[in-house]
Amino acid sequence: MIDPPVTVTRPAERAARVPVRPGAVRYPVLAVVFVCAACGLVYELELVALASYLIGDSVTQASVVLSVMVFAMGLGSLLAKRLRCRAAVGFGLVECGLALIGGCSAMVLYASFAWFGASRWVLVAFSLAIGVLTGAEIPLLMSLIQRAESGRSPGYGAGPGPGPGTGPGAGGCATGGRGGARGAVRGGGESRRRREAHDAAGTVADLFAADYVGALVGGLAFPFLLLPWLGQLTGALVTGAVNAIAGGGLVLWLFRHDLTARSRTLLIGANLSVLALLATATVLVDDFEQAARRAVYGDGIRVAVHTELQEVVVTGGRGEPPDLFLDGRLRVGGRDEYRYHEALVHPAMNGPHTRVLILGGGDGLAAREVLRYADVAAVTVVELDPGVARLARTDPGLAALNEQALRDPRVTVAHGDAFTWLRSVRPVQERYDVVISDLPDPGITAGAKLYSEEFYGLASRALADGGRLVVHAGSASDRPRTYWTIDATLRAAGYATRPYAAGGRTAGLTAGPDRAGRSTGGAPPAEGTWGFLLAAPGPVPPPLGLDAGAPPLRSLTARTLAEAESRVERSRTGATDALPPSTLVHPRY
Repeated sequence: MIDPPVTVTRPAERAARVPVRPGAVRYPVLAVVFVCAACGLVYELELVALASYLIGDSVTQASVVLSVMVFAMGLGSLLAKRLRCRAAVGFGLVECGLALIGGCSAMVLYASFAWFGASRWVLVAFSLAIGVLTGAEIPLLMSLIQRAESGRSPGYGAGPGPGPGTGPGAGGCATGGRGGARGAVRGGGESRRRREAHDAAGTVADLFAADYVGALVGGLAFPFLLLPWLGQLTGALVTGAVNAIAGGGLVLWLFRHDLTARSRTLLIGANLSVLALLATATVLVDDFEQAARRAVYGDGIRVAVHTELQEVVVTGGRGEPPDLFLDGRLRVGGRDEYRYHEALVHPAMNGPHTRVLILGGGDGLAAREVLRYADVAAVTVVELDPGVARLARTDPGLAALNEQALRDPRVTVAHGDAFTWLRSVRPVQERYDVVISDLPDPGITAGAKLYSEEFYGLASRALADGGRLVVHAGSASDRPRTYWTIDATLRAAGYATRPYAAGGRTAGLTAGPDRAGRSTGGAPPAEGTWGFLLAAPGPVPPPLGLDAGAPPLRSLTARTLAEAESRVERSRTGATDALPPSTLVHPRY
C-alpha cells in the first residue's frame, strides 16, 4: 500500500521550516524602512534646496530632481530583481552606497559649483544614483521579510519543502520556484497559495505605509531641524551616517544567517569605511566650506552668515566699499551701487514725497537716498530677512555705505514678505506718496509673485492720490522680454508707465557671483545695465525728471534721464507691446 503524499512530505516540510514570530522580523524591518525613507527624502530635498541656491530657478531644479529620481526609482526596482537570490547582502550594499552617495551629495555639488562653475549635470547624476538605490530598497526588503516569516532557509529551495519564490513576491530563484511548486502539489495547496498571496499583500501594505510615514518625517525634519541646526552640508553627512547604521545594522543583526562569511566581512568593511569617510567629512566640513567660499567670492570675505532664509556674504578689503551677496547673487556692488540707487529713488521722488514705502531694500541703501530729502517725514522698509537688516545696521562697512540709514528715527523696518504685507490692513490705513520696489530679480522663481498683476494691484492700494511707484525691472537691453513683460503687467494693473535705464559697471542682481564681470579702475559704465519703470495709477504717466529740491547726485541729471528714456523706448517693438501680463497663476518670467 502506498501512503498518501501528505504523510510523506509534511514532516519534511516542517523540518525545513524555522518557526519565526511575525513581529520578530516584520517590526524591525518596518522600523528600518521608516528610517531609510526619511533619509531618502532628506537627500532629495537637500539636492533641490542646494540646486535652487547654486543654479537658481527653484521650480526647474525641483522638477529636474523629482522627475529624474522617480524615473530612477523605477529603474532601481527592476534592477533589484537580479539581487533577489542574495537579498540580504544586496540590501546591505544598497544602503551602504546610498549612505555614501546621499551623504556626500551636497558637498560634491557645492564643490563642483565653487571650483568648476558647472553643477547641473552633477545634480542629474546624483538624482539618478540616489533614485536607483532608493528604488531597490523595497523589493529587496520584501524578499527578506517574506522569506524570514515563511521560515525558508537561505538554501533557496534545495529541500523538499517550499523554497523562495513560492507565492507572489517571495523573490526566490528558479530552483526555489520548482521546489515550491512540488510542495504546493503535494499539500493540495490551493488554500496555502491564497494565504501566501494574502500575506504578501499585507507585507506590501506594511512596507509602503512605513515608507510613506518615514518620508513625511524626513520631509518635516529637513526644514525644521536639519537645515537650521546643522546646515546643508553637515545635515546631509549626518543623514548618510544614520542611513548606513540602520541599513547595515538590520542585515548584520537580523539576517546574519543569510550571509556567508565573505559577505559578512564585505558588509562590515564597507559600512565601517563609509562611516569613517562621513565622520572625516563632518570634521572637515567647516574648512571645506571656507575654501569653497573663497573660490566663489574671492579672498576678501569679511562676513559670511546663514540666516533663517539665506546665506549672506559681505566681501571687500579694508578701506574698500563692501559687496553684498545674497545666496550667491550679487545684491550690492559697493563701488557703483550709487548709480543703481540714485536711478531707482530720485525720479520717483519728483513730486510729493512726505511718506515713502520701500519694498525690499534691507541693505538700507535706498533708504539712504530717500533720507537725503529733508521734507521726508516717514520711511517704511519691508524686508523679508531680518538678518540682512541687522547686518546693515551692525557691519561697519555696510553701515558706512548706507550712512546709518536704518538707525534714523524716521525709518521703520518691518519684517515679512512684501506681498503678504501689502495684503494687510496697514497699507490701506497708511497711504504713501512713493512706493519703491527694490526686490529680487524677476528671473528668480521665488520673486515671480512680486512682479505679478496682483502684486501691483495691492501696491496701488497703498498709494496716496498723486503717488508714484517705481520698479526695478531688469535690463532692457539684455533681457528685453522680461523688462517689457513687467511693463505690460503694470499697465494691466491700471498704471501708466515711463521706462528708463541706468548704467553701471556691474549688474546689481546677477544670476550668480560674477567676479569676472566687474571692471576696476576707470572703466566706463555699461549702458542699460539696470532698467526701471516709473508708474502711476490712471491713464496719465508720471513726469520723468528730478525734483526741484533733489540733492546733488553723482550719476544722474535731468539730461541723462531723458536720454535713458529715449534709449529704452527705442527697444520697444510691436512684439513687446503685445506681451501678456504676468499673474500669480501664470508667471511669465
